[in-house]
Amino acid sequence: MRIPPAPPLFDDLPFSPAAERNRQPILDTLKTLLPDTGRALEIASGTGQHVTWFAQHLPGWHWQPSDLTDDLFSAITARIAAAGLSNVHAPACIDVRDAVWLPDGTPPFDLICCANMLHIAPWACCGGLMRGAARHLSAHGRLVTYGPYLEDGVPTAEGNRRFDASLRAENADWGIRRREDVEAEAQAAGLRLQARHVMPANNLLLVWVRA
Repeated sequence: MRIPPAPPLFDDLPFSPAAERNRQPILDTLKTLLPDTGRALEIASGTGQHVTWFAQHLPGWHWQPSDLTDDLFSAITARIAAAGLSNVHAPACIDVRDAVWLPDGTPPFDLICCANMLHIAPWACCGGLMRGAARHLSAHGRLVTYGPYLEDGVPTAEGNRRFDASLRAENADWGIRRREDVEAEAQAAGLRLQARHVMPANNLLLVWVRA
């Protein structure tokens, strides 16, 4: 009897415990939002844990991972190869603040995902994300952002208060963003908030569409 190969080991790859915890809740919500097929761009793919998981469980979608630098591209490609996925493109370098994200002629995306970036990036990245999404989304496409937010009229969880303080102590340009400020940047770019989903661990998944 043929012995199947052992599963790949990722002990030598960068690993995000947070991405491992939240990948399924995000996927569960995406499944309620998305049709069976489409094109997706992930901003700030990091270790590639999210895009690998989403591509495995949304096989009708084609995924374009990206990050600010190519430092983690080897981890992304290793995970994609180990999972045997054919619906994920090679990762691309994207700085959301740039006026050009991808080459001319790139087809529009039905989904743009960005998880856990806004609070560990300069505030200018929020406006850049919204403007870039407005350029690259299809007519009925969605931008999905995930992470912690501060909100007017909503008590801030103590864990988020501590997290925000630790972020600002580490880098003055970081910090949990106020949802209403993010919404103002979206509106300036021609997007509007369509849905707000409460997620585990005091996070939100926000869905943005064309205004």
